[in-house]
Amino acid sequence: MDNKEQVGKKPIALNIVSGKSKHKMGFGAGSIDLNNISPVIIDRGEAVIDIGAMHAKSKPERRIRFTQNREEVPNGRQVWIVWVAVDRNEDGQFYGGATASEMWIDEEERRGWKILADHVNRMDAALKRKFMLDELGSEEKTLLKNLLVSHNEQWWEASPDELKKALEV
Repeated sequence: MDNKEQVGKKPIALNIVSGKSKHKMGFGAGSIDLNNISPVIIDRGEAVIDIGAMHAKSKPERRIRFTQNREEVPNGRQVWIVWVAVDRNEDGQFYGGATASEMWIDEEERRGWKILADHVNRMDAALKRKFMLDELGSEEKTLLKNLLVSHNEQWWEASPDELKKALEV
């Protein structure tokens, strides 16, 4: 199946349908559009947008077998995934939500640690326009801020003060 957008058709969004619904829901009802969220990977002194992280296939995650037991990855390095949501108002687009989740990766052992539920919950929080960046260190905050500003300075300027304060060093 071709992933390219077809002219005249809406892209298919992830369906979230409650079991409590009493209404008959058609295809796409209750869907969440993930087109306005991007994952940023902060690793080895660099912050990059890595769309592969949407499916746990970012560059650092490839060929890594993950566990939920942190002790199984004693020699891992800390890698951050930051979910950044872009929102729009009458003045234009801006960074509307950003949340960070950590993982530890040991490439030599091909082992890693992360809590998938935390990554999903943080992505959901970013979609709900929340900012949860307190766990990032000063280097990571600087890298993230520089990436966001260089990606689109107008979006940065239009972003809430809460984001700017969260990334102050």
